[in-house]
Amino acid sequence: MAGGSAIRGSRVGAGPMGEAERGEAAPRVRMSYWCANGHETSPSFAKEPEIVIPETWDCPRCGLPAGQDREAPPEPPRNEPYKTHLAYVKERRTDADGEALLEEALTALRARRGGSTR
Repeated sequence: MAGGSAIRGSRVGAGPMGEAERGEAAPRVRMSYWCANGHETSPSFAKEPEIVIPETWDCPRCGLPAGQDREAPPEPPRNEPYKTHLAYVKERRTDADGEALLEEALTALRARRGGSTR
């Protein structure tokens, strides 16, 4: 067993890579975004001509959309309530249509039951 004050698992030159080994970082620009709750977030983007900075950004604190105008942040999205199959059917058909379909189905059912033998 080797003694000493060496750190186990390390080697000469080990450590976090510096900027010299990775190259220079791209120039950055910070943009501020505000959500409807007043939270501010400031992500940074590469400052290059082909990079398009988005108009909105999701707020990391509350998840609402955030915009670049502090005085007029984007409206929170409206959550539509869950609709049942029956609700969609009622949107497409009137009560009279429903009554006619029900009567047609009942007539067909009665005809099948009346025609079967036991």
